[in-house]
Amino acid sequence: MVASETYAEFLREQLAPLGRVTMRRMFGKTGVFCDGVMLGMVTENTLYFRVDDQNRETFREAAAFPPLNYTKKGETIDLAFWRVPERLFDEPDEFFAWARAALAAAHRVAAKRPAPKQRKRS
Repeated sequence: MVASETYAEFLREQLAPLGRVTMRRMFGKTGVFCDGVMLGMVTENTLYFRVDDQNRETFREAAAFPPLNYTKKGETIDLAFWRVPERLFDEPDEFFAWARAALAAAHRVAAKRPAPKQRKRS
């Protein structure tokens, strides 16, 4: 389920200090992007931030919840997105620290991807 418009607007406001925040429907969920890189996903109005080896310790509290996942051919596949604890929405400084850590992970993931192929001009 994608993010409701109200929840999406709330997240855009919360994440605005990071940069230009946009959202796009993806795979029945909502991708959360900052300046073109995906730092989070939303499903059922629940925010998940991108996690990697370098920010996993920051998100230690989120490990208590299952990561964002999907089912394919009867198997559950976990994604590198962990649920943001609801309490963080009442603690803006800590929320923003998590958001910065997720954005840093998003940049690391983007840097590992090969550059898009250029079309040859005729």
